Amino acid sequence: MASTANLRSRRSIAQLHALAGVEREIRAQDSHNRRKYLREFTEAFHSYDSLLDSQAIRNALHSADVVLIGDYHALPGAQRYAASLIEERALTGDRPVVLGVETIFARDQHILDEWWRREIDEAELHQRIRFDLDWGYDWRPFYELLTSARDHGEAIYGLDCMPRENLRKIGARDRHAAAKIVEIRERHPDAVVLVLFGESHLAPGHLPRVLQKEMPGTRILTVLQNIDALYWRAAGERVDKVDAVRVNDDVVCVFNATPLEKYESYRLYLDQWSRCDTGPDFAPTIYNLVDSLAAFLEINRYSPHNGTQPKFLVDMLPEVHGNPSDAMLRRLLSRKRISEQQLKTTLANVEERGSAYLPQLNAFCIRQFQMMHAAEDATRFLHHACRGLPERLNGQSVNREDGAKFSTALTTDTFYTRVVEDAIAYFGCRVLYPSRPAPETEDSATLSRAACEKAAQAAIRGDEQKFESVARDWGYRIGSQIYATYLAGKVKPGGLRRLFLAHLDEPGLARKVCTAVIARLRAASR
Repeated sequence: MASTANLRSRRSIAQLHALAGVEREIRAQDSHNRRKYLREFTEAFHSYDSLLDSQAIRNALHSADVVLIGDYHALPGAQRYAASLIEERALTGDRPVVLGVETIFARDQHILDEWWRREIDEAELHQRIRFDLDWGYDWRPFYELLTSARDHGEAIYGLDCMPRENLRKIGARDRHAAAKIVEIRERHPDAVVLVLFGESHLAPGHLPRVLQKEMPGTRILTVLQNIDALYWRAAGERVDKVDAVRVNDDVVCVFNATPLEKYESYRLYLDQWSRCDTGPDFAPTIYNLVDSLAAFLEINRYSPHNGTQPKFLVDMLPEVHGNPSDAMLRRLLSRKRISEQQLKTTLANVEERGSAYLPQLNAFCIRQFQMMHAAEDATRFLHHACRGLPERLNGQSVNREDGAKFSTALTTDTFYTRVVEDAIAYFGCRVLYPSRPAPETEDSATLSRAACEKAAQAAIRGDEQKFESVARDWGYRIGSQIYATYLAGKVKPGGLRRLFLAHLDEPGLARKVCTAVIARLRAASR
């Protein structure tokens, strides 16, 4: 059985490689991390007492009077998690819920109250609190938080004051917020107060200490999100996924994103702000994911031959189209004679997943950065690149998650090609994004050549939708087992490179690759 240290290393190695590049860029543009206040937060949380499940988190929330929720402003999932806590706490029904937010200045409380009473709409609220000018992050997840609080809570309050950019005054902002929270408790003595505030404010010596001094006897719980040191430590646990940990009696930390996801989100904002335009440049993010996965697989991006390495991978890097319009996508895909139905599928996939890799164009289309889907798409690109970008060269399509043209017949060869590609895509995604949930059915005992062949025949007899669904299910299950075998130390990254390089275009070859992988997985599980 793999040791804690080995598990931690195998789960983290690709992410750490990608993270190093992101952090270099962030440091070049943002020197604030060297400030004492921020260092105090970074240095405060390095270990935890125990793992927590969802019920234990609910119990901790239920016993608190004030819940301080750490917000990583650039990560939409942080605000959405806070919204979920409001709903969950309110549905308990034992106490009313009140929300306090750093995002809105206390001076603008009257504007927030007008929106609460439905006297103004979303657009006017957005404009009058100067959200884009004074905050600058994503409006949509924050507005979802406000809406959740209005639907389930008793009141919403703005807690912050000027100046936001001067870290020398940040202690005064903590004291101001604490005073506002005291006022909220006095106005709503029976309510539980949920406070969403920037994570650095939640170091033990920052806002929590001020609150404890101002509100002795009040039960205060700090809920951190995705703290780096705790995340890396939890990566060594033997469970497949750690949802949360108890740091001490007053502090818990939940994991709903990876450090790479956090910092890529922030880097995108820094890029957007530095260029003073309306959209981030996604290309460095995609290239960093590809580079990190290639390094993990021991792929030489500058190899001059196409044997055990892809030839000049560096020359095959894809175009990256950020926030492409539907009209632009239509123009790009029409040149490859994509049918109208498949064009609609592509547009729907981009809308639902936030991004898509189009192998016919060797291009990414990204409207919203979602780490899980971006990591899977980056893996799909690398697999196609290792094979020499066959779809761009010959126009044949064997991929469907990205909305590609479904031009081939529903054959056994096509089915196994789909399965292998989806298995590779899932495995690469887990390497870059270990927090991705495992498929519901992933026991290696259920994987067999006979069962896969039976599934292939059933898929061929069905329609296109069933064909795709069955192939994806088998691909993800096999990919999950490959990842489990890797975590157990039974296969090395360099050995997995051969799977990425597998040529699947010859008749029968994809089936041979798939059945060989299944046999290897079953043997490894014994």
